[in-house]
Amino acid sequence: QLQLVESGGGLVQPGESLRLSCEATGRSLDYYATGWFRQAPGKEREAVSCISPNDGSTSYADSVKGRFTISRDKAKNTVYLQINNLKPEDTGVYYCGAKKGLFRLWVPCDPSEYGSWGQGTQVTVSP
Repeated sequence: QLQLVESGGGLVQPGESLRLSCEATGRSLDYYATGWFRQAPGKEREAVSCISPNDGSTSYADSVKGRFTISRDKAKNTVYLQINNLKPEDTGVYYCGAKKGLFRLWVPCDPSEYGSWGQGTQVTVSP
């Protein structure tokens, strides 16, 4: 059984940075696309960034391009989200998700297609 645990969220000021971690246990992420999704109060869960397990293909939401970077450490079976220049609109609960499969050149990043989820970590950006 795949389990995901997020960490690294917190309260920060605009312009600061955070590094979120998603540690996977029970299964190797070699066989899963993984991604980060967020949910702001009163809004639906939305895709932020996803990464392919086999060729490293990535996708990013337009709102985070140039500021967020997704990566994976195979040895630690962990994915990360480096977040720079945080803005108040980045506030929300950030979830790690996984979708079983192998993908090349592109990676799916629709939250409705992801079947495994972590508990979420809160990111709050406030002056």
